[in-house]
Amino acid sequence: MQFKHSHITCNFPSSYLLQELLGVGAVSEGSLLWEREVAMLRQQLQNLQESHRRMMGEELSGLSIKELQNLENQMETSLRSIRMRKEQMFYDEIQDLNRKGNLIHQENVELYKKIDLLKRENQEMNKKVYGTKDTNGTQSNGFLANRLSIGDDPSEPVHLQLCQPQQDNDETGSGAANLGIKLMNIQVHQL
Repeated sequence: MQFKHSHITCNFPSSYLLQELLGVGAVSEGSLLWEREVAMLRQQLQNLQESHRRMMGEELSGLSIKELQNLENQMETSLRSIRMRKEQMFYDEIQDLNRKGNLIHQENVELYKKIDLLKRENQEMNKKVYGTKDTNGTQSNGFLANRLSIGDDPSEPVHLQLCQPQQDNDETGSGAANLGIKLMNIQVHQL
């Protein structure tokens, strides 16, 4: 015996086929139990398929008003459950995004702290390189030539000018290459 619905095909053995499989000539008590089980499963499958069709809005013409009301109540209950699950998923996703946002914010705060520390270290290095002003307001620095004047802000651009080379009277033979270029009157121009 074969039972079909759309894409579902179920084969159920008849009592004769069941007897043949068991090798029993007469109907035994075991085979009757199997037949009842098969009939019960067949009925459950039919009920589930019918319920599924009704849930899909198919084959509603044979239902009474009370059955339609019950179906509507079932659908509304199912819809509430679906919406609650969807809302819970949205809530969980929002919580996860908030947590990630907080982590990113903390990383940004740490990066700003590092940037601030690097700026302070850079300022300290600039102070060491460019020196500090003495009481006369002149720049004091061991690294730069005394003809170089630097403004208050070490980030200001320095404009250099070339002048004609002059003969150097230094005959000490220091071994340094003479390129013939000297920097003269270097000053910082504020923009």
